[in-house]
Amino acid sequence: MATGLTPDDLAFRDEVRSFLKKELPKDIHERWLESGKIFPDRNDAVRWQKILHARGWIAPNWPVEHGGAGWTTTQKYIFETETAAYGAPPVIPLGLRMVGPVIMKYGTDAQKAHFLPRILATDDYWCQGYSEPGSGSDLASLKTRAVKDGDDYIVNGSKIWTTHAQFADWMFCLVRTSEEPKRQNGITFLLIPMTTPGIEVRPIFTLGGHHEVNQVFLDDVRVPQSNRVGPEGEGWTVAKYLLEFERGGGFASGRIALNMARLKRLARVNGLDADPAFRRKLADLAIKAETIAISELRMLSKLGAGENPGADASIIKLRGSEVNQDVTELSVEAAGLLALPFEQLEQALGDNRASVVQTEAEAGVAPRYFNYRANTIFGGTSEVQRGILAKVSLGL
Repeated sequence: MATGLTPDDLAFRDEVRSFLKKELPKDIHERWLESGKIFPDRNDAVRWQKILHARGWIAPNWPVEHGGAGWTTTQKYIFETETAAYGAPPVIPLGLRMVGPVIMKYGTDAQKAHFLPRILATDDYWCQGYSEPGSGSDLASLKTRAVKDGDDYIVNGSKIWTTHAQFADWMFCLVRTSEEPKRQNGITFLLIPMTTPGIEVRPIFTLGGHHEVNQVFLDDVRVPQSNRVGPEGEGWTVAKYLLEFERGGGFASGRIALNMARLKRLARVNGLDADPAFRRKLADLAIKAETIAISELRMLSKLGAGENPGADASIIKLRGSEVNQDVTELSVEAAGLLALPFEQLEQALGDNRASVVQTEAEAGVAPRYFNYRANTIFGGTSEVQRGILAKVSLGL
């Protein structure tokens, strides 16, 4: 697999860098770099995604007939890694990289005609109703139930860890429509408007101090059967297809590169770049980051040939999440007390707070560390990914 960049690739990389410098709003850029969050808030996300949409760069992995950019595999990789390394907010994946591909593959013509243009333009904002209290990694045990009533389903149950449900217009949701001996059967995939009567969203605040996830309660929520994606009872197949894109639809190496750059600045600011022990830790992380980049290129070769991400998505999800945790953990070590959010730092230092100068690299280090603890859980835990790899790649 060739990994060298051609002159055309280099020109495209320069075009992306120039675009980011000119078009990414300064206020969005600054808020994102300092936030320590997993995703930007809705207003910033929508503004930035509409800028990308106007340029035709919002959905690199979509087919051209649905609004994709028509890029080569290498161009997609360049765009993802350059935007992440520059510190641009990530595209919210729930619509563009998760439910969008599902609707393309399993949706009706009417669903494609209605939803895909709105997802592309970020006119609809999505959340994911998969996990439940007691049904996380063991998702097949979900209890949220949908019962037919005329042309509708009546849905009752609860979803948890629902990212950005407080902002969402729509939820794509797994519900149980029948009890079967095999739990994966009898699950159905529904699209639910979040304005439907009977839906309540309660916030959950993370250890990082942010409101990014929620618990969603569904009490006699009426959903048209026309909002079902795929056949009734075959939602597990649809869900597995979506999870391939959740785990492998983005690229970890660009985010790791940004966090590594922050870590190196911290080391310089605090004099750790001269410490041999600390430098060995940095070198070890740099090697791990390089292996992830190579794995991403391998997966991109598959995508370029029209294949699904497959087991490579699990490799990247597993190692990318773990290395990002390692980088943020070492960042906390490098920042020391300055890793705290500035308001908490002022309280901790008391009378000495006037002398504190917190660098951009230090801002948000602790919240970022806490938020990245969840990276090895959402989208399938590391244990689940290892199980997939043992079965699919090793035949165990």
